[in-house]
Amino acid sequence: MVDGKAVYSCMMYAMQAIRRKITTIEGLQRGNELDIVQKSFMEGGGLQCGYCTSGFIMSARALLDSNPNPDLPEVKDALVGNLCRCTGYTKIFESILLAAKAQQQNEKGKKPKSS
Repeated sequence: MVDGKAVYSCMMYAMQAIRRKITTIEGLQRGNELDIVQKSFMEGGGLQCGYCTSGFIMSARALLDSNPNPDLPEVKDALVGNLCRCTGYTKIFESILLAAKAQQQNEKGKKPKSS
């Protein structure tokens, strides 16, 4: 992701990354704690061979950052350009919707910050 938005890395020159915030799959993890999208892919069966998984997870993270409660058509639209040759995409879509629900549950459980 570049400045919080999903981009096709193959369509971006290195010079375009200067002074931009770049987030890779490794940058989602906080210490030993996986991002909710990473966890949901494991729990929801969205992983297959692993070749395309990073792209799907990064696209899903960008989607959930901009739209925390997507429906299935919005998930499908956010993944246009991501290709998987192992699955029929159903488990990938389900994993992203699972991540959205888990993220919402986490948000509800957070205590408000006191000033």
